[in-house]
Amino acid sequence: MELDEIKKLIDLLKDTDITELQIEREGSKLRVRREKFLADFNIAPPVRGTGVTEQKETKEETAEQQRLVTVTSPIVGMFFRSPSPEAPHFVEEGSIVKKGQVLCIIEAMKLMNEIESDADGVISKVLVENSQPVEYGEPLFLIEPRT
Repeated sequence: MELDEIKKLIDLLKDTDITELQIEREGSKLRVRREKFLADFNIAPPVRGTGVTEQKETKEETAEQQRLVTVTSPIVGMFFRSPSPEAPHFVEEGSIVKKGQVLCIIEAMKLMNEIESDADGVISKVLVENSQPVEYGEPLFLIEPRT
């Protein structure tokens, strides 16, 4: 295999989502592999308000968050709010849900994983946009439990 051919294969990998390529030709083997890294994260610094108001709001938010149930992603994948693009969302903010009810789907390696509610209650907030990637442990929904 010529060096120019190898360079073309490497350039091909740069322009696609392919992360590994293996070629066998005339008794020679070539394996080209690259790792995908996420780059260009812009994290905004926290905005500081007045001390008294900020502390009061933080205490109120903490108290509210403590009573809410957070449904988190058990896997890394793509978050989908409905079973297909044409179908309605499984739940909306304000929807009443029961423990075990399907809230969304996370696609991982072409497998569709249904994510179920951890509690009976009302969907207080949907934290992820449809068709967005999610990480393991990332919060997806906040549920206000019903007693």
